[in-house]
Amino acid sequence: MSSREQQILSLIREDPMLPQQAIAEQLAISRSAVAGHIMNLANKGLIKGRGYVLSDSPFVVAIGGANIDIHGKSLKALRRKDSNPGTVHISAGGVARNVAENLARLGLDCRLISAIGNDHHGQMLMQLSRDAGIDMQYVHEIASAPTSTYLSILDDAGDMRVAIADMSIIDQLDAIRLRPQQAMLQQSSLMILDCNLPDSALAWLSNTFADKTIFADTVSTTKATRIKPYLHSIHTLKTTATEAEALTGLEARTKVQLRKLASRLHGQGVERVFITRGDQGVFYSTGDAQGVEKMKHSTHEVRNAGGAGDAFLAGLAYAWLEDWPIDRSVQFALAAADITLSHPATSSPALSLAAVNHAMEH
Repeated sequence: MSSREQQILSLIREDPMLPQQAIAEQLAISRSAVAGHIMNLANKGLIKGRGYVLSDSPFVVAIGGANIDIHGKSLKALRRKDSNPGTVHISAGGVARNVAENLARLGLDCRLISAIGNDHHGQMLMQLSRDAGIDMQYVHEIASAPTSTYLSILDDAGDMRVAIADMSIIDQLDAIRLRPQQAMLQQSSLMILDCNLPDSALAWLSNTFADKTIFADTVSTTKATRIKPYLHSIHTLKTTATEAEALTGLEARTKVQLRKLASRLHGQGVERVFITRGDQGVFYSTGDAQGVEKMKHSTHEVRNAGGAGDAFLAGLAYAWLEDWPIDRSVQFALAAADITLSHPATSSPALSLAAVNHAMEH
């Protein structure tokens, strides 16, 4: 879906009886152009019938961080307290936003709830995200704070060595700002949240949507503990070994330790646990089944591993909506992550359903 089609669909959602001429005037385009876009939306199944009756097709909502990512990658082994020759890449980022982009590239209708500032980075983030296919109409603009920025240093292998996240604006994405989206959230097929969210938001989402399927990402060791009081509401938890250790206080190095840690999380209400461990693969536990999976075939050079976990979570979400078995779900998610880490941006424009299926077959 193009950015113009997203704009038109947003206007129609607000007023399904809005005349085409009124849409044209609001968007400063011709009425004939509006008619063409509406025809395209109808052909895609996003609207149907007279009066622009909206399609009841399923959609996913991602809630949490959205930032501008600045990655510096060293060309050689990093030297501390020194200037390292390398490359710098700027892209759209943020865990929830990245997951939303990956799901959009896999062909799903994904809506993002986040916050941006009234600044250049905010405008850039909105445009890049719309271009990637994300529905951005629920993103809050907060003039009193700057758009989030994530600054990371990658080694010559593409692994993040240190990062600074300036994300104070997300603290303002509290329950008060989320309540107007309650009806939309209730209609979603799946909610995905990240631990960038403040406690007020996590508490409200947990209590209000206890009957909904919620996936969560722990984000970092600092923020992982934010989800601890609300684990009873989490269906699927994606975390790293170090984040899982911070969350539970248990070690996550050996298979025995991983099983014990997963058992602790299951006991607190989490149905499925996925612990990513870099080149050691992914440990998963569903209560009934546990195991470790690795990407079976990979020929990609690692250029930026920063968004691989977000692509993995998006792959899990897609697989869950398709009701796939656990082994196929994990391999699909790993393939999505593998494609992502081969691109310098946090999310890869090469990601698609066809690309993931091809990666799984070869």
